[in-house]
Amino acid sequence: MEEKKYTYEDFLKIVETLRSEEGCPWDRQQTHMSLRPCMTEEAAEVNGAIRILEQTGSCENLREELGDVLLQVVMHAQIAKEEGLFDMGDVVSEVAAKMVRRHPHVFGNLAVEGPGQVLENWEEIKKKEKEGKTITESVLREIPKELPALTRAQKVLKKADKLYEPQGDFKACAEQILDAAKRLKMCTPVDYDPEISRLTGDILMALSRIAGLCRLSQEQILTDRTEDLIDRLEGAEKKVP
Repeated sequence: MEEKKYTYEDFLKIVETLRSEEGCPWDRQQTHMSLRPCMTEEAAEVNGAIRILEQTGSCENLREELGDVLLQVVMHAQIAKEEGLFDMGDVVSEVAAKMVRRHPHVFGNLAVEGPGQVLENWEEIKKKEKEGKTITESVLREIPKELPALTRAQKVLKKADKLYEPQGDFKACAEQILDAAKRLKMCTPVDYDPEISRLTGDILMALSRIAGLCRLSQEQILTDRTEDLIDRLEGAEKKVP
């Protein structure tokens, strides 16, 4: 017997039922705040599924994990609906309008020469959209601190370039790393040493700047290099008789 094929509308109704008085005690108990770890974990699972797809060609895991992320989105929208704030229809409509608005080269008459100009236009349109909105205490602090630290540093540095003086070119940052590394070499390894902490922070910030200038994802680079290390170490283990 063929398994039932559910629709998007079916899914919305299922989540609504889970949140109802006749639904699931756990689902009814959830709030925007309580679901925050779930969204973080599910997003990480999607990235893992993308890696599996690249390595094996198998798409089953990615399909499942995308569904889990969608569940988080719909759960938040359902909670907001119950609170009288907005519903999933509003979420879909707003993001659709944003995509049309931020792609005038597709849905309008603007001509672009390449991906670089597309990104420049995106940032300019985004800036205009935020004019007059005071959701956060400052422009730099609107970059969520919940982001991974390396990602947030890169975004803050990029925005700081536009608002303040440039935060150093490639050569200057490389020199800063060398200087901090020399001073770090002179330190004596001690747990929680403030000087070692400061120098390490200087190096990480300079690396964040270099990654931003070169359009690199620090998180992905470190993840990939960590995987390389695991492969190398576990590969060496297998070779030991």
